[in-house]
Amino acid sequence: MSTEGLPEWLDPVVRAAQTVEPHQLSRFLPPENGGRQSAVLVLFGQGARGPELLLMERAGTLRSHAGQPSFPGGALDPEDGDPEGSGPVRAALREAQEETGLDPAGVQVFGVLPRLYIPVSGFVVTPVLGWWREPSPVGAVDQAETARVFTVPVADLTDPAHRVTARHPLGHTGPAFRVESALVWGFTAGVIDRLLHFAGWEIPWDRTKQVPLDRSA
Repeated sequence: MSTEGLPEWLDPVVRAAQTVEPHQLSRFLPPENGGRQSAVLVLFGQGARGPELLLMERAGTLRSHAGQPSFPGGALDPEDGDPEGSGPVRAALREAQEETGLDPAGVQVFGVLPRLYIPVSGFVVTPVLGWWREPSPVGAVDQAETARVFTVPVADLTDPAHRVTARHPLGHTGPAFRVESALVWGFTAGVIDRLLHFAGWEIPWDRTKQVPLDRSA
């Protein structure tokens, strides 16, 4: 893991990763015991419209989170190593390669955020921050699991016109983004929202503008 040679526009993200506390990212924190250890790759790249993030959309036929945009990632395997050490970094890169086909050799990991918790699935998730130093072709490796792989300009994520509050049928609400013909919500949107905030990139937006989620969410 290294911050050497990163573009200057990533400096605020580096500082945020080094100082942010778990409770500043989510109200759902890992239990003292239990939970399935996992990791996601929050990959920043330089696109035609400036800084961008890599996302994927889960297949609509999956039993869990069908059709939901997310970061590449998944559960740690035994070969990934210690969950308290470098295991999450290895898992995030491995899963990203398996799901999107990206070449991990072109990714520079520069930070790791505090572990967070997804109560509905029991996953303890470590967000791994990466710089796509040498971009490689990406796409849905397995259509049964991934519908598509796409990038989103940070400029679109910060645009107030693309920001909404998602309301779950059970009454829960959270930040969401309407980008690239998708509604990004849930854990992924929460991490993006907090990164934009603590990096100082957030632009005030109308939090009263709500979008209902269907009951399968």
